[in-house]
Amino acid sequence: MIGATLGRYLSLRFFNTIMLVFLTICGMIYVVDFVEMLRRAGDRPGITASFIAFFSFLRTPSVAEQILPFCVLFGTMAAFIDLTRKLELVVARAAGVSVWQFLVPPVAIALLIGIGSVMLINPISAEMKQRADRIEMELFGRPGQREGSTSLWMRQTSVDGQAILHADESKDGGIVLTGVTAYVYDRDGHFEAKVVADRAKLLPGVWKLNNALISAPGEEALRVGTYLLASNIAPDHLAETFLTPESVPFWSLPRVTRETDKAGLDSTSYSLQFQTLLARPLLLVAMVLIGAAFSLRFFRFGGIGKMVGGGIGAGFVLYLLTKLVADLGASGLLSTSVAAWSPAVVGSMLGALALLQREDG
Repeated sequence: MIGATLGRYLSLRFFNTIMLVFLTICGMIYVVDFVEMLRRAGDRPGITASFIAFFSFLRTPSVAEQILPFCVLFGTMAAFIDLTRKLELVVARAAGVSVWQFLVPPVAIALLIGIGSVMLINPISAEMKQRADRIEMELFGRPGQREGSTSLWMRQTSVDGQAILHADESKDGGIVLTGVTAYVYDRDGHFEAKVVADRAKLLPGVWKLNNALISAPGEEALRVGTYLLASNIAPDHLAETFLTPESVPFWSLPRVTRETDKAGLDSTSYSLQFQTLLARPLLLVAMVLIGAAFSLRFFRFGGIGKMVGGGIGAGFVLYLLTKLVADLGASGLLSTSVAAWSPAVVGSMLGALALLQREDG
């Protein structure tokens, strides 16, 4: 096995290079997002540059998590190229250290970064994104809505059947609704009634609709002071059903998935996000192997530019594959575990195969 001194040296070199690349890209993301948010919120009264700077700061960590695999890829390639340029890897090879031995430190660093990002960084970035999403909703409305709109659509399943609710305005994370229209169906999916109410509030196990007009097929419309609509959504967890998967901390994803299933909503995106986070350490290892396969060429052989370009291209192909398979998993065509783990597994196998072909013929 590789010596302790050489292992510590290589580990430190790889960690510093990856962190330098990561912080540099994060800084660029922050500046671009800050300028874009200044443009979008420029015509809104009372919005200062310092507030936009804080808003962009809240948004940056969630984006940084998405580009972490590329940072590992670029950092690995930069570290290997620098070690090769200074002939340090040549000396290590001459001393009998194989490529598989000096790959142990970067692989270990990638695993530690992956585990740390999932267990420590992700919960923090998710909380920051939740706060950023609330600010963005107040400023611009939900995605797909006109700016400033607070209306929503909601589908739920309860003991009485399904119901689709629409509200002109929502408050308190969706617990209080105004201008409510509910389309009520029985357990067999047959339409029962349309209920229009001035206001609705979610209580434990039931929606309470005030001043409701009930229109059922073949019957005259009936107005009642209070209409109770059964619900499986708990008031404490309603706001979480509106969160994007990236806004839910890693440790809360299993509970949110169960609560979403219990409410009769689609929890595929939360399950996929959980499996994707579990697979992240292996994905980072795949990036290390791909980076090593395209950056271990001796400088005197030439063609370094082509090798670096090939490594970057391979990393982007793996990223596109990850997104494509994730979309298939989100649509239900693949199971969430297969969609989350297959790019990391395939990338690791291809990286190891390329190293075997290059080093061992």
